Amino acid sequence: MLHVQASLRTLGPVPGGAAGVVGALLDVLGPDGTLVAYTATPENSATSRIHQSATAGLSPAELAEYQARMPRFDPATTPASPSMGALSEAVRSWPGALRSRHPQTSWAAVGRLAREVTAHHPLTSHLGPESPLGRLYDLDARVLMLGVPMGRFTAFHLADLRMPDVAVREYRCVGTDGWTTFRAPDLDDLHFDRLGAEVLRTARGITTGRIGAAECRLVPVREAVDLAEGILLRSRP
Repeated sequence: MLHVQASLRTLGPVPGGAAGVVGALLDVLGPDGTLVAYTATPENSATSRIHQSATAGLSPAELAEYQARMPRFDPATTPASPSMGALSEAVRSWPGALRSRHPQTSWAAVGRLAREVTAHHPLTSHLGPESPLGRLYDLDARVLMLGVPMGRFTAFHLADLRMPDVAVREYRCVGTDGWTTFRAPDLDDLHFDRLGAEVLRTARGITTGRIGAAECRLVPVREAVDLAEGILLRSRP
């Protein structure tokens, strides 16, 4: 099973673009493989940084009008956020792809274990052990960081959520049935650069190489998350 995080701009020109890369990865994985991508939609959330930046300076009336125009999340048709990259959207829209139903942090998968990865995704587990990301850990997946630095390694959220004093906050987003509000762990990635550098220094199972113009790494999810957990625990006061 392979989760891909990709920067096609760093990779350089590829025949067929994002779809060409997805097709090549599926060919390598073969009929028993599964390709997974993070297809989040932070624009769908009134509590995301992207939404807050887009609405900064609006009056209360303008904000209400803006939020009234926000479309409901539809796992079958809502595109992945542009911030996720073109490859994530290519996986989401691939024939036969399945997608989890979380209106903020959905995942898409193609292949033999696609349903197992995407079927269960509760609102309160954005990127936690009950999410598709947690299933990647359970299934001993690998992550292909295709021109993407380790500071953007999404699975580090699993290590954060193992800490004993995880803060909880309120989230508000447009779900499949309209606006919904719920409480869940507070997610942040501002410390991932440090975590990524330390994991790279100590991990034994990471393979590094080049594809096109991009520096790439193949990273075992379990090893990276377990190492990150230890780093976080040691850095606690």
